[in-house]
Amino acid sequence: MAAPIVILLAVMLIYPVGQLLLLSIRGESGFTLAEYQRLFASPVYIEVLLITLKVSLYTTFFAVLTGYPIAYRLSTLSGARKQRLLFWLLLSFWTSFLVRTFAWVVLLGRNGVVNRTLLDLGLIDAPLSLLYSFPAVVLGMVHALMPLAVLTMLSVMENIDRRLPSAAATLGARPGTVFWRVYFPLSLPGVAAGALMVFVTSIGFFITPTLLGGRHETMITQLIIDQVMQALNWGFAGAISVLLLAVVLAVFFVYDRMVGLSTMAGGAGDSASMKAGKRRGGWSRVLGENVLAALGHATDLLLRALPRHRGGQGDGRVLRMIVVLLVMFLAAPALLMIPMSFDAASGLAWPPKGFSLQWYQQVWDSPLWMQAVTRSMLVGIGAGLLSMLIGTPAAFLLVRGGMRGKSAMLAFVLAPIVVPRMILAVGVFYFFAKVGLVGSSVGLTLAHTVVAVPYVVITMMAVLRNYDTRLDLAAYSLGARPWATLRRVTFPILGAGLLSSFLFAFATSFDELTIALFTSGGLSTTLPKQFWDEITMQISPVIAAVSTCLFLFIAALIWVAERLRRRSLAT
Repeated sequence: MAAPIVILLAVMLIYPVGQLLLLSIRGESGFTLAEYQRLFASPVYIEVLLITLKVSLYTTFFAVLTGYPIAYRLSTLSGARKQRLLFWLLLSFWTSFLVRTFAWVVLLGRNGVVNRTLLDLGLIDAPLSLLYSFPAVVLGMVHALMPLAVLTMLSVMENIDRRLPSAAATLGARPGTVFWRVYFPLSLPGVAAGALMVFVTSIGFFITPTLLGGRHETMITQLIIDQVMQALNWGFAGAISVLLLAVVLAVFFVYDRMVGLSTMAGGAGDSASMKAGKRRGGWSRVLGENVLAALGHATDLLLRALPRHRGGQGDGRVLRMIVVLLVMFLAAPALLMIPMSFDAASGLAWPPKGFSLQWYQQVWDSPLWMQAVTRSMLVGIGAGLLSMLIGTPAAFLLVRGGMRGKSAMLAFVLAPIVVPRMILAVGVFYFFAKVGLVGSSVGLTLAHTVVAVPYVVITMMAVLRNYDTRLDLAAYSLGARPWATLRRVTFPILGAGLLSSFLFAFATSFDELTIALFTSGGLSTTLPKQFWDEITMQISPVIAAVSTCLFLFIAALIWVAERLRRRSLAT
């Protein structure tokens, strides 16, 4: 059952990335470290690395800080209210990075929504230079990665025993003290896991820094693109990739030693250093407890000062207000594209002037856009089906199998999420160039399957954990063979979950740009690649029309997938 996914990742992940890394130490005369000497000899590359770390750290801090209230609110809700909030969160998570980043270009431009609003209100006399700056990059990346932080923290918060805060409250603790002294320490593994995922993702980002940043906000992944696409220097690109991968692995090592990798799956921290720290205690633990006590006391004073605070209800009202504002922050940029896509004027201006369908007509009449849509649909369907066929047996093995080393197997399955996407894309490009798959739909489908299959495994593991295995045992007791049980009992019940995992894999493939940037080839490209080519050449309402179509399409996918997932869990 593990063979398909092991073969896929070995051929399409381990080998290509390994080949890329070998290029950094292999020259015409054999082994060489010349590319690394060049990398560390120039202060430019070290400065780019420091900028990358700076942007990633700022993004991680603000994404976790702003995402925590949403995750906390989600963990306390149930029923329809939770599903509505979760829908908007998932919609933000799966909406294309390109759509969201383009929305910020429109929002922050000199003639954009923010400047236009400030001018109309008389708060400024001339447009502000908001684009192509460090704050713009951080803002765009926080907006892009906050949903990832929320979903990661939520997996831990949902497993916190709610009786513990209630017990503290019954013993006389005020709401602020309950939160900081009881709930927050229990949620720290989720905070650490969320911070790790955001940092690892942001360090390999290139879309947002390219579109929102200036020359002083160059990220290390942009250097890799330049070395491959312009200089054709595979060795130096490999050296930069090694540096990037080393930083990511170092962060994972520190995280494992301090917290434990099991927290990424919603478990409790189990690292050796964490256990030793609990045994030792010491001044750091005392300092931490004093800080949490001070925060709890300050929060209680603030809550008592709030108007209409009766019986601890004011904090809930404040939390709801904060969550509503944050969800509006997540949804507003993409929703802004809808009215602008119907603008009758020839440029993107706010407010829109008139109503017209001309931009949608241009997309419909354009062979480039329609070919890109067709290819993305075909590749997405192929990658979704292949990911489902490969990932489902792996999920069965990880949930029901009795094999040893499940943690190592799960880490191997999640490797495509851990390895920076740029390194994977460049390695696959080099591998495809050798075997003649550059520009082919088969190559794109295989590459997209690599990045989509972890989501299938995660989805199916969640479904299988809620599956009542007594139904299978009942079928066995009535004489059904294992294959007949799978075909007549297990798979019919899991059908909704399988379709849900297919839709998530399809959405992942449909939005994938990094791999398509290198391997799509020719004029027949994918929709994200066509979107990227257009947005880097000009800003036009046509892109707003495409953004609206993508947003609505992903919204429909998320709605169907969530209904199927809930139906599967209910069954």
